[in-house]
Amino acid sequence: MHIQLIRHATLKFTYGGQTFLVDPMLSAAHTLPTTPNTPNPVANPLVELPFSVEEVLEGVDALIVTHTHTDHLDAEAVSKLPKHLPLFCQPPDEEKLRQLGFEQVIVVEDETNWQGIQLRRTGGQHGTGEIGKQMGPVSGFVLRGNGEPTYYLAGDTIWCEEVEQAIQTDQPNVITLFGGAARFLVGDPITMTKEDIAKVAHAAQGSQIVVAHMETWNHCLLIRKELREYVAEKNLSGQVHVPEDGEGIDFE
Repeated sequence: MHIQLIRHATLKFTYGGQTFLVDPMLSAAHTLPTTPNTPNPVANPLVELPFSVEEVLEGVDALIVTHTHTDHLDAEAVSKLPKHLPLFCQPPDEEKLRQLGFEQVIVVEDETNWQGIQLRRTGGQHGTGEIGKQMGPVSGFVLRGNGEPTYYLAGDTIWCEEVEQAIQTDQPNVITLFGGAARFLVGDPITMTKEDIAKVAHAAQGSQIVVAHMETWNHCLLIRKELREYVAEKNLSGQVHVPEDGEGIDFE
């Protein structure tokens, strides 16, 4: 298995002989509006893609969209993505994705099988209290395939019962977390904080963890340097990987 962080939540990974593109957000830097009511009011995304859109799309066999917030699926991606590709999603997003022109929207209610790969949908909490409700439903996905590590793509969630349950049920070998500790001027973070990431690491001690979703969107305040220093302090550097944009990691 090979995972490549493109930028933010956009990942490209190979699994079971297929190449998946996750949560494509392909806009050029500073061409999207700032997320309002946040401590860092600048235009998004904060950085450019590490390479061209054509390179991002090269060889992609299928898409996974964890949810349809703009930082996970933007207009630029909608315009550039081949509409015939299979697209796996959560049930609330089916109608919107079909209206956007995607021809093979595969809704994962519980689990589905495709090309010898099992995909199981997991839950999550995109924040707490009223803000968490306003952020709407989010999902993660667990993939299983012959000869491949069990892979848990957690999606936009904080540490919560749903994440803990997915780890206990699926015993993943590899986990991708969306970090950044995204937040507004009021309320708690809506994505994983460094403390949340440490909780995942302790709950899944046999897993390798890749943290994405940092240094790209204006309300994500946790930066790589701070997270790397924290995981080193907690003796988790051998387990928690914090890649740069464009960096790839192989897992057996």
